[in-house]
Amino acid sequence: MEWVFILASYLLGCLPTGVLVARAMGGSDPRLAGSGNIGTTNVLRTLGKKAAIITLLGDLGKGLIPVLAARAFFADASLVPYFAAGAAILGHDFSFLLGFKGGKGVATTFGTLLALSLPIALLCLATWLAAVFLTRYSSAGALSAAAACPLFSLFLGGPARMTLFCGAAAALLWIQHRKNLIRIMDGTENRLQKPGSM
Repeated sequence: MEWVFILASYLLGCLPTGVLVARAMGGSDPRLAGSGNIGTTNVLRTLGKKAAIITLLGDLGKGLIPVLAARAFFADASLVPYFAAGAAILGHDFSFLLGFKGGKGVATTFGTLLALSLPIALLCLATWLAAVFLTRYSSAGALSAAAACPLFSLFLGGPARMTLFCGAAAALLWIQHRKNLIRIMDGTENRLQKPGSM
């Protein structure tokens, strides 16, 4: 039963929301425009706000739904919700539908955090917002929130398994953003437009 949940979580994570939204709306494949990423930020740049919101909700749901389902079926001490969360993130980042390529996992990771620990999720969101406000780099927000995530878990006295999950998810997110980090250091990373300028 445990493996069914974990496999289903990976398969759900594999659904490339940004690509599916682009096809449904008759827009260009986000892999062929902008940064080439299938996530919310690139969809916003290439397809607009409506498509970006749908993509965000879809990617977030891919992390939220399997973890909530696992928590409903298994005891509080079970590790299945954490494995389901990790499987959903891996599915998004390495989708077999896209040749084991995918997005960078920001929204899907946030979805898992909403289901695993609402306080940590909200603290990460606040960190993301603060970093984006200061830098106008979406990637800087993601990197800052990821780095702070395991620290929030330690500060809140969460179980060790939560801190370990936060650390592993943060490490993967940093790996997925390694090119963004280089561009930030080079000053070539794309900034988000100011409100009202789109």
